[in-house]
Amino acid sequence: MKPAGFAYHDPQTVAEAVALLGRLENARLLAGGQSLMPMLAMRVAFPDHLIDLNRVEGLDGITMDQGVLRVGAMTRQRSIERSATIREACPLMTEALTHVGHLQTRNRGTIGGSLCHLDPSAELVTVAAALDATIEVAGPEGQRDVAIADFPLGFMTPALAPEEMVVAIRIPLWPREHGYSFMEFARRHGDYAIVSAATLLVLDSAGRIARASLTLGGVGAAPLRVTTAETALVGEAPTPALFRAAAACCEGIEAMEDPQAPAWYRRRLAAVLSRRALERAWARATGEAA
Repeated sequence: MKPAGFAYHDPQTVAEAVALLGRLENARLLAGGQSLMPMLAMRVAFPDHLIDLNRVEGLDGITMDQGVLRVGAMTRQRSIERSATIREACPLMTEALTHVGHLQTRNRGTIGGSLCHLDPSAELVTVAAALDATIEVAGPEGQRDVAIADFPLGFMTPALAPEEMVVAIRIPLWPREHGYSFMEFARRHGDYAIVSAATLLVLDSAGRIARASLTLGGVGAAPLRVTTAETALVGEAPTPALFRAAAACCEGIEAMEDPQAPAWYRRRLAAVLSRRALERAWARATGEAA
């Protein structure tokens, strides 16, 4: 199929893009196009105006300042995957990106596009939730910050006004010696995850868990932080039995059901992947695994 007709716009600054969003009816932003272009071709999306962000200045790049990583919205997924800065400071994101689509799609796909598309199975959305990221949003009234926990309003619906756009994501970094793991189950490599699990652990000087993060993707309308499991882990000495008990919290979650998998299967997958991811993060925190 071919896309329906639309008017094409090519702004070169954030202010121009925001102004276009404010005055044009039924406009869509084009970032990497790895989700939007198929939707246009299959006529799932019918915008009257397409605003191309690929020549907008200042929307890409990776910087780190005072323990906070900032990634511009138009930074390509492949650039993030290959970044030595992110590999060293935020290895969870590097590991998750190996599951995102394929090399060809990561060459064009952007972190901002993934966040705004907000598929609950998307790896970068799950990682952002695990890391308590903040989304920088630009609009007619200037810039505002949105916590990742407040960003999903519903299924594939970000907390953006029609005249707003994402300009960057900020991630507070975990201590250098933390453990991490990202695991997922999909029908084929590169497919969206049926369930994914992102974990981070920090051990104190006595070897007990001082801080924990466990986030599930693919189970509901938005990534799910399993706070009951996180609470059960903190202050405890890490053992396989502890991780099994924490992962068992996932069997009580409310999971969605679709043609890919029933809810009970997603809950079971969530528990298995969480246990494995926690064990892997523990091994990395103790230096027993790379």
